[in-house]
Amino acid sequence: MEEIKSLGQLAEQVKASGTKTRIAVAAAEDAHTLDALGRAVKEGFVRASLIGDKRRIEELCAKENLCQGDFEIIDRPDETAAVNMAVQMVKTGNADAVMKGLVSTDKFLKAVIHKEKGLLLPKAVMSHVCVLEIPAYRKLLFISDTAVLPFPDLDQKAAMINYCVNVARGFGIEKPRVALVSATDKVIGAIPNTLEYALLAKMAERGQIKNCVIDGPLDIFLACDPSSLAVKGVDTPIAGNADILIFPNLECSNSFYKGLMLFADGELAGLIQGTQKPVIVMSRSESALSKYYSIALACKMGMEK
Repeated sequence: MEEIKSLGQLAEQVKASGTKTRIAVAAAEDAHTLDALGRAVKEGFVRASLIGDKRRIEELCAKENLCQGDFEIIDRPDETAAVNMAVQMVKTGNADAVMKGLVSTDKFLKAVIHKEKGLLLPKAVMSHVCVLEIPAYRKLLFISDTAVLPFPDLDQKAAMINYCVNVARGFGIEKPRVALVSATDKVIGAIPNTLEYALLAKMAERGQIKNCVIDGPLDIFLACDPSSLAVKGVDTPIAGNADILIFPNLECSNSFYKGLMLFADGELAGLIQGTQKPVIVMSRSESALSKYYSIALACKMGMEK
């Protein structure tokens, strides 16, 4: 499989597939979300059902020069009703993926994880994988968890790694390098995550986590800057060439990626993992381009399920 080296290449591959994905959007009255969907619809790989305040959606379509006829617009002004309807459309096979619009992540995910009516796979860990394109880094960077797990435990971190590896392999990276990120490269009792990282590295060594190379704890320099190995005198198989970064908690991961978006001209594609069908959760302040790339990622991963 040819390696996908940019988010633009990801979108081109989805367009070339000839597959059209049906996306149900909860609380769709958001300009960036509408712009992203409008582009995906025009390019022929998405059909979109916009669920929310119809009057406001139509106003935004007019303001953004989007054709209302390109979408199915369903009037559900109440946020909870809009979210529930979007999730149920996927649950019943009337849509292939669900996307969060102008609604809080907590309210949206509550419907996704509902025991009877939601989309979470039995006994699965729900997590979030983010694919970053940063001009200053030489390749795509996969990170987790940016949106779901506040303080992941050992088993949840193992699930996060497996999800990232699966997505990276979908991009053609046969054996991704996974860096377990900390403020130090030492295993220190006072920093509990470093102890978990040592266990995760041992699990990979024994084949409990497959199809990747894992090392940690490592700081960002050792993970992503080859020259830092000689400077710091550390020997690591990641060799400053990480494909995947696993962070100790959501605060670290979320702040890391948002800083790159704001200060380093980054763009991203993100997707919830552990669900029956693709679930797109984006910050309401995310760019239209990042939301477009996330739609493309959902289409690609949906085709592979």
